[in-house]
Amino acid sequence: MSPAVCPNCGAEVPANAKACPECGADEQTGWSERAHADNLGLPDEEFDYDDFVNREFGKGKPIPRGVPWFWWAVAILVVIAFVVLLLR
Repeated sequence: MSPAVCPNCGAEVPANAKACPECGADEQTGWSERAHADNLGLPDEEFDYDDFVNREFGKGKPIPRGVPWFWWAVAILVVIAFVVLLLR
């Protein structure tokens, strides 16, 4: 059975084709189940998720989300300034 996409070059392969029309790959050169599964990008069985998270994101303290108190104070001062200007 031929794959829908060639695992060697990525070209579309017609159903029941004997070889890839682009690169010529066939059962002996890369259409085995192992070759097809290798191109899925799935992690290996010995993949360590915790190690991956530490390498990608580090162990630092996360930055809290939201608006800091300083910007709330600036927004209130701006609103007060507009109100004062409107009342004049």
